[in-house]
Amino acid sequence: MPVKDSILTTEEAIRAIVDSGYSVSVFDDFSKEETADRLDALAEETGIRVVHLKDLTDHPSPNYRLVLLTARKEALEKGQHLVIVESDVVVSPDTLDRMLAEVKPGTGLVAAVTHDAAGQINFPYDYARKLQGQTVETRKRLSFCCTLLTEELLRSFDFGRLDPEKNWYDVFISHEAVRLGFRNLLMLDSPVVHKPHSSRPWKQLKYSNPIKYYLMKLLHGRDKI
Repeated sequence: MPVKDSILTTEEAIRAIVDSGYSVSVFDDFSKEETADRLDALAEETGIRVVHLKDLTDHPSPNYRLVLLTARKEALEKGQHLVIVESDVVVSPDTLDRMLAEVKPGTGLVAAVTHDAAGQINFPYDYARKLQGQTVETRKRLSFCCTLLTEELLRSFDFGRLDPEKNWYDVFISHEAVRLGFRNLLMLDSPVVHKPHSSRPWKQLKYSNPIKYYLMKLLHGRDKI
């Protein structure tokens, strides 16, 4: 779980995973001191693992590439799949079990569709509103809101190839998995709650003031996909 402040949302996301019977490695991406301290306290309380990226790099946030490189290496060393749950996502008690049950030979990614608090499909899966079924194969991009990357895919794709000039890699990796011949799956009947951009509130401009949002992207080089 990559984390950048928004501690209330982050804590809710962490506790949902722990309550479902799993632990989590939290990668703190240069959060404020009070956030980092709260994460350390949660580690003492719940047994989660906290990695403060300031101990690994002086590169400014976002450091998603470093998180992915580190997590992939650890997953392969353990012979395990990699599950990414972002800090603005709340899983259901059976979400992770359901994702693992979907993995078959040739599976690349398994993602859970996202809902808002009212139970409606929301960003980034607007396209899924037209889909029907329980779990469907898709060639469209999968977000890393709540996504499993299989060990088979991790062994086939070296994350060292990820462009260091970019900020986010979910679109690239999901398309690369398809290019390599993997099947990507989207679970429609096991949604997670998504509270978009809680950790980076400036990105809410995408909905309230899209012109300003895209100007910030261009002028400040932010949010490069």
